[in-house]
Amino acid sequence: MSLDMTERDRQAPAVSDRMAGWVRRASKQKIIGLVLIFDTMTLIGCGLWSAMAFLPARIGGDGTAFLLVGTVTGLTVYFLQRLWAYTMASLATLPRQIKAVIYALCGAFIVMTGLLFLIGFDIMALRLWLLGWLLFSLVLLVGFRLLASVAITDAESRGDLARRAVIVGGGKPAEDLIRRLSRSGNRAIRILGVFDDRGGERSPEAVDVYRKIGTFDELEAYCREQAVDLLIIALPATAEERILHLVKKLWQLPIDVRIAAHASRLKLSKRAYTYIGDVPFLAVFDRPLSDWNSALKAVFDRVVAAVALVVLSPVMLAVALAVKLESKGPVLFRQQRYGFNNNMIGVLKFRSMYTDRTDTNGARQVTKDDPRVTRVGRFIRKTSIDELPQLINVLRGELSLVGPRPHATQSKAANQLYQDVVDGYYARHRMKPGITGWAQINGWRGETDTLEKIERRVEHDLYYIENWSLPLDLYILGMTPLSLLNTKNAY
Repeated sequence: MSLDMTERDRQAPAVSDRMAGWVRRASKQKIIGLVLIFDTMTLIGCGLWSAMAFLPARIGGDGTAFLLVGTVTGLTVYFLQRLWAYTMASLATLPRQIKAVIYALCGAFIVMTGLLFLIGFDIMALRLWLLGWLLFSLVLLVGFRLLASVAITDAESRGDLARRAVIVGGGKPAEDLIRRLSRSGNRAIRILGVFDDRGGERSPEAVDVYRKIGTFDELEAYCREQAVDLLIIALPATAEERILHLVKKLWQLPIDVRIAAHASRLKLSKRAYTYIGDVPFLAVFDRPLSDWNSALKAVFDRVVAAVALVVLSPVMLAVALAVKLESKGPVLFRQQRYGFNNNMIGVLKFRSMYTDRTDTNGARQVTKDDPRVTRVGRFIRKTSIDELPQLINVLRGELSLVGPRPHATQSKAANQLYQDVVDGYYARHRMKPGITGWAQINGWRGETDTLEKIERRVEHDLYYIENWSLPLDLYILGMTPLSLLNTKNAY
């Protein structure tokens, strides 16, 4: 018996071991997204199963159960988020998670039963259903968090979830900072190296155990290529001009920027600082989306995209048939465009041009009565139906439903590349691009034949990035069909 169990364990690792392996490979956003999906599916599943088992048919048959399940699920997830349960620090602490789950579940059920009581509903008829739903959900949510806590703690002890960080500035300030971080024993960051323009004794080739890997001019490219999460400026306060120069360059990056404040003579309130271990920092820039918001947006995108693909599949099949019948060539057209953090992605569209006249890098914009566009192509471009295959890009995680529109690599305004026209153009790539966006519903879509058009488009994109919220995404999605009625500049 013992030998058989040992052999089986070798062949099929424990659930906690498999989960720990996945956590070590995943990003924080994916981990939080997984927990969010599990919570949602568990609450819905337990609610519906308990309804089938305990709810009288006279009550559940009119759709009341579905309404109540949706209400409790939404409230529980909302309360968990408000209790900071969807953070890595919280998920690694099991007692904190158990307390949050109990408070959130009980709060959601109390609110729902209170509302039912106010409208005169017979709550006693629901008692077995509600009790079963509450207990099953509590057991599953706590059990999953036990596994998650073990896996996350193991990954953190290995440094697998550490934020990738670089230090800007060498010499004694950087050396003092590194020693303070080392003494704090904090594994939250992994320092990749040091950047400094100076050389010689003022800034040696290595600071403590970390080597100097580049100059300020090389910093932006390195941060993009190496997916840096955190940039720490370790320059003395007297180097104000150098700090301002850095800040101007770095605001376009999707990373957190902090100034080390451990040696500053200016002492502010503790609330003015962020901390890594016991080392204080002043926040300069934050990523547009926190781990929670990034996970929430990713889950929302994929769920809506999957539903949309199913609902719109007849339309997409009809368009695919029309494209195929009118001209030879593939139904879909893939174009390389700038994605998140300037990474290249292959954006899918229904082919709207003749195969031998397609423009893979967007060097020549489509204009009115463009001979390269087919008859079917004119219709699907005016109505933006040609963009529907990008729902597949959303499922792949390359696009969002809402965000700055991805531009082709050679897109131009008044014969000038976009990045040469607008100062800080690449700042729009701090967030994942979208199928639709704030600029599009405000009339800035289609041809950019003047400098003003691309300037206004980028201006709207940056506004969206700085003011993102899920309600804003919902508003943009709701307004997109109405904005498509205006086909001006959509050729």
